[in-house]
Amino acid sequence: MDFKHVSVLLDETITGLNIKPDGIYVDGTLGGGGHAYEVLKRLSPKGRLIGIDQDGEALKAAGERLKEFENQVTLVRDNYCEIGRVLKELNIEKVDGIVLDIGVSSYQLDNLERGFSYKSDAPLDMRMDTRQELTAADVVNTYSENELFNIIKDYGEDKFAKNIAKHIVLARKDKPLETTQELSNVIKRAIPMKVQAKGGHPAKKTFQAIRIEVNRELTVLKESIDKMIEHLNPDGRICIITFHSLEDRIVKMKFRENENPCTCPPDFPVCVCGKESKGRVVTRKPIIPSEEEINVNKRAKSSKLRIFERC
Repeated sequence: MDFKHVSVLLDETITGLNIKPDGIYVDGTLGGGGHAYEVLKRLSPKGRLIGIDQDGEALKAAGERLKEFENQVTLVRDNYCEIGRVLKELNIEKVDGIVLDIGVSSYQLDNLERGFSYKSDAPLDMRMDTRQELTAADVVNTYSENELFNIIKDYGEDKFAKNIAKHIVLARKDKPLETTQELSNVIKRAIPMKVQAKGGHPAKKTFQAIRIEVNRELTVLKESIDKMIEHLNPDGRICIITFHSLEDRIVKMKFRENENPCTCPPDFPVCVCGKESKGRVVTRKPIIPSEEEINVNKRAKSSKLRIFERC
């Protein structure tokens, strides 16, 4: 299938980057190349874009989309958490802007073979990087009941997490859970019918939680933001789009810490910890999509954009 992904908050992100025509920019979650294409349109021939994605199919699709800028683009198959090593290998110390569009792409959701969706039957996979060993099937069939409970509770924020974890462990005693439909059916049995009748798909939150665990999404995000800010030139900006409250909370916290890293007690008359601000938070409140964008792309509804500028 063709790699299709509609870039959310596109205009807001491009405006937020405050692009310098001769600058160097990094798209750490390249996807289909939507944000990258708009960045490249605004660069002079001296400008450059580094596109990073752990999904080989995404890189191939982005390469085709960005072909007209091939002399200004470098594509790298990796996780954005490795930005330091990627830039070092390219002999780049600092960049003028970074874009992250966190989460699963429309292509990954719609490509049933990847096992991200609960809407049809497919192998339990959910790997964004198909080179890694851990799959959703491994999580579902080898994690303890308590581990599953914590993942579904923390990453899925599902109030039925305890019962879902219990049902998964009971079901896998007969045979390993191997497909998305098998897992979805188990989850349905764990949630009261009256609840299912009111809400969305009963498996949505659990699938999200397992996907986050498989790809270490929150851990990677939390560990990467400080490093990315360090690699920004003065006045360089990082724009991060999230789709989940836990992701947005991490971005908000990390941006605030970099703006005001002081660890001195509030009653100290002067700072003695010596930690200096790395810049400023541009977006005191997250930028959210317009009603018009949501009408065109329903998946944009939960997206939030936050921006930080290096000093």
